[in-house]
Amino acid sequence: MTYLQLLAGLALLTFGGNGLVKGASGLARSAGISHLVIGLTVVAFGTSAPELMVSVLATVRDQPDLAVGNVVGSNIFNVLLILGVCALLRPLTVAHALVWRDVPIMVGASLLLLVFAMDGAIVRWEGAFMFAALLVFVIYTVRAGKREAQQQPEPEDSDTPPTSLPRDLVWVFFGLAGLMVGSNFLVDSATTLAQQFGISDAVIGLTIVAAGTSLPEVAASIAATVRGQRDIAVGNVIGSNIFNILCILGLTGLIAGPAGVAVSPEINRFDIPAMTGVALLCVPLVAPRHRLGRVAGATFLFYYVAYILTLVALATSSPALQAFSNAVLAVGIPLTIVVITAYVATSRRDGRGPESRLPEQ
Repeated sequence: MTYLQLLAGLALLTFGGNGLVKGASGLARSAGISHLVIGLTVVAFGTSAPELMVSVLATVRDQPDLAVGNVVGSNIFNVLLILGVCALLRPLTVAHALVWRDVPIMVGASLLLLVFAMDGAIVRWEGAFMFAALLVFVIYTVRAGKREAQQQPEPEDSDTPPTSLPRDLVWVFFGLAGLMVGSNFLVDSATTLAQQFGISDAVIGLTIVAAGTSLPEVAASIAATVRGQRDIAVGNVIGSNIFNILCILGLTGLIAGPAGVAVSPEINRFDIPAMTGVALLCVPLVAPRHRLGRVAGATFLFYYVAYILTLVALATSSPALQAFSNAVLAVGIPLTIVVITAYVATSRRDGRGPESRLPEQ
């Protein structure tokens, strides 16, 4: 029954996230918002709704490791696995605004969490600060997107169905309902599994729950990549990561009580620095060419596999952990240096530096 409850929770979260994205995207198109802004805000926030529901519920139930691990694990999953898979399917052209505005904001939000979590908790004023920063980001992004849309209108997408207010509202309603029920199922089943196998809430949150709540991002980004809407594919991931930190951990810090939401030493020591490093990795791989190619995608996937195997080794106290860690460092660091050097060298050879706004398709 626990496994059935886990599967049902994942299915309901996927249905709810997709329904919320459909309805909210339709409402946004009716308001004349561009694809990039829809990806950064409506789609990103809609697909992050499962993480929000799960983390808030875990906080209310006094499971801070699950609440924080879900967010940190989802952010690592979003960049390394989702962008990695999308880049392998089709090299991703990255809009100028994403490179020079939104990726730095994602990096800044990650560094902010790194600093706030150092004392072992995210307290109320820190949660309020993060949530206020999210509101500023949303307002600025929507206004900037409307200005850009007026200056350079987007071509009509014949595959996009016409909007309908009643239909969009129905999708939003049923999407939210699926998210609420699914999050209850997922938290209950994940907690039971952790107790049965003696695995910590942090590891469950960083792996199973993080991957499960990120399924809407997987579906939305891969579908957008296949359809050629790469602004939505990349904007969804960047916007989701910003939302996960500033909104979800901001809200959990606000509702957790005077002591805030606790951050375990293990997450502080390894996972939050890993999440911040992943965010920083996006800058040199994306900025020079405004493009995420297949080599970078393969590099991202390599790092995700290494991260998961490291978590498993830590959780099981494997004697091979030290050898494995050394092997990852021996292969991963030189690989990253080679990839970044090749990207920068190629961009200079092609004359495609930061002043280039968009590369050829």
